[in-house]
Amino acid sequence: MTLKDKILNKQSGIITYGMTPPKLANAPEKNLEISQKQFERLRHLEIDGLILYDVQEEASRMEQDRPFPYLPTMEPADYSKQYLSQLEVPKIVYRCVGKYTKAELEEWVSADSEQDRFSVFVGASSSKQEVKLDLAEAIQISKQRNGNMLLGGVVIPERHIKKNDEHVRVAEKTRNGCSFFVSQATYNVEASKNFLSDYYYYCRENEIEMVPILFNLAPCGSAKTLEFMKWLGISIPKWLENELLFSQDILDKSVRLSQKIFEELLDFGLEKGIPIGCSIESVSSRKVEIEASVQMVKDIKAVIDKKCYQLQ
Repeated sequence: MTLKDKILNKQSGIITYGMTPPKLANAPEKNLEISQKQFERLRHLEIDGLILYDVQEEASRMEQDRPFPYLPTMEPADYSKQYLSQLEVPKIVYRCVGKYTKAELEEWVSADSEQDRFSVFVGASSSKQEVKLDLAEAIQISKQRNGNMLLGGVVIPERHIKKNDEHVRVAEKTRNGCSFFVSQATYNVEASKNFLSDYYYYCRENEIEMVPILFNLAPCGSAKTLEFMKWLGISIPKWLENELLFSQDILDKSVRLSQKIFEELLDFGLEKGIPIGCSIESVSSRKVEIEASVQMVKDIKAVIDKKCYQLQ
């Protein structure tokens, strides 16, 4: 079954891999070298789609200095078209819509309208960020301009702890045209289950069909990576942070904890009929963490095959 079919059928078990395009300043030869390594890593993975992130600086969102320097990256759609065409899986292109004008987004959305396309629209990282286009308008442009564009949104279960309305946000974006959602890296299982529970009962009460929720998993291989994750706004409970920092092998510990968290969320979703999927990435460019994320795809795929397809 294709990614489009799984999304439209609201099926559990979608699995994707995510990565950030190379630096904008790279020479074409360097990008070719990077893309070839990525192709070799991913070519044999059984994934439904490849997520390509659109990175924004987010300096207005956080007061702390960024642990790793921000460097502009290639446009994900350009990188996909120029360097990843040989990787024959659907590409899910993130789009930080605030940096585009209405005309620019209309042109991009309307292109290749005869093909199935997938995108996740991302709004401003904070209320202080200046934008040319807001998220709601961008979603409407997509609906009006391209019927073959399956649009996704971002879900932040951790935000649910403070505002208790993330389920309403997701339902409203679904009404407006979003067909699936992807979270940031998931280390707070309680926040995620709280969101899922409220989402389930809200949809049941309001007769809204639930759409696939892809929980992101990202291995953490060092204290520096952990610091970066926290800077990104990823919620890491204190007990779990201690487990990582004081473990003999922080990478192995994070992988095992992440898999356990996802299994708990998947079981919770399957019990209630919430379509749960998984997106895996490495937030670090360190080879050992990237390789761990690739292995995690295989391990999570085995979990999904066992739990989802034994019910069919």
